[in-house]
Amino acid sequence: MYVRISDDREGESKGVARQLKDGFALAEARGWPEPAVYNDNDKSAWKKTVVRDDFRRLLADIKDGLIDALIVYDSDRFYRQPRELEEFLDICEGAKLTQLTQVTGDVDLASTDGKLTLRIKAAVAVKESDDKSRRIKRKHLELAEAGERNGGGRGFGYEDDGKTIRQAEAEVLLELKDRIFAGESIRSLCFDLNERGIKTATGGEWSQFPLRRLMMSAGISGRREHNGEIVAVGKWPAIIATEDSDRLRAMLKDPARRKNQMARRYLLTGMLRCGRCGAPLVARPRQDKRRRYVCARQPGSEACGKLAILSDELEEMVVEMVLHRLDGEALPRALAAQHDDRGDDHQQEVDAAAAQLEELAGLYAAQSISAAEWMAARGPIEERLERAKRKLADVDGTTAIHAYLGGGQDLRERWKELSMDRQRAVLGALIDHITIGPALVGRNFFDPDRVAPTWRV
Repeated sequence: MYVRISDDREGESKGVARQLKDGFALAEARGWPEPAVYNDNDKSAWKKTVVRDDFRRLLADIKDGLIDALIVYDSDRFYRQPRELEEFLDICEGAKLTQLTQVTGDVDLASTDGKLTLRIKAAVAVKESDDKSRRIKRKHLELAEAGERNGGGRGFGYEDDGKTIRQAEAEVLLELKDRIFAGESIRSLCFDLNERGIKTATGGEWSQFPLRRLMMSAGISGRREHNGEIVAVGKWPAIIATEDSDRLRAMLKDPARRKNQMARRYLLTGMLRCGRCGAPLVARPRQDKRRRYVCARQPGSEACGKLAILSDELEEMVVEMVLHRLDGEALPRALAAQHDDRGDDHQQEVDAAAAQLEELAGLYAAQSISAAEWMAARGPIEERLERAKRKLADVDGTTAIHAYLGGGQDLRERWKELSMDRQRAVLGALIDHITIGPALVGRNFFDPDRVAPTWRV
């Protein structure tokens, strides 16, 4: 006897118990011995990812000739997918099993009519499932467009009702937002949150994927997201401003943030260029383990392979140059001018693309354009919107140094306490790249004249 129920929410196997009761009664009425039971409680027959262990064991036992009759409550408890039915029929034919007994009536597996009945029921079950799936998807879309929250557990930053802000967690989100803008990695933030004892909404420790997903979520900006797209203003208050949320989403989607972690021991990775050929310098220690940056020749590369510089003295010098520059009076004026000149232009691009998408949606809603025309026009506009958002995020990359303007001495005292992510964020906000010139023959010591920075501001 095979029994199954898809969803046993109470965990009490009540549905399976009813099937067992009726199945044992049927066996007794036929004068059969008590049947062996194959039980797949709380397992869907639709989901491809669900493995029904007892179903597979039953098929193997039929194939081995251990079973001469099979009792099921109804055939839809046994199979739901046509491919499973065909596998079952093939195995039964090979094992000469012809007796399928249902509580609702017998099926002769040796007859074409019996097989046809099972195949028709399988086709009907597929249609019912497809219809149900379509209704559920439509209902989720309606809820999203109405700005209703998703179901599920409590979201970080909000109380159980999903609408009241939990102030302590909201302050954490605002802090994380600023630190991401400053260039700090998700990995570094996870370490810090766990060290401080700040728990997730479910009371666990932080890991990279959940934290990235949280900071990319439109929900913390009071907006409703559906299938990766923002579709409505939510019926709950925002913690992160809309424009900040858009910047977060653009930054965290940027593949350039995913760096080789082995190279992160080198503060200036990605910032240095060879003064001979212009190729990027890479981190490569000497045989005595001393850290250094080199111009490395590789197949297909135009790098000359003729330049190297030790890391320690170079990094100390670059840090000192940046700290000194932070104390300069001209830097705040340059930053303000840069943001005004470039940031406003990029924000206008963002606004224009967003307005165009809204206009396009209106045309489709009014049936002025077809779905195919809507899809064709939507792609290029969304690409333009994403590019503008990334440009805006790049302009605002100087967030890392705003808090330190005029405070180079304070930062100098705290520098070693900062994570390498934050140190790199400060350097990257001011330095576009650094060109390292060739070493002079006979100089076996660090030469500051080889170092030529190109400043962003």
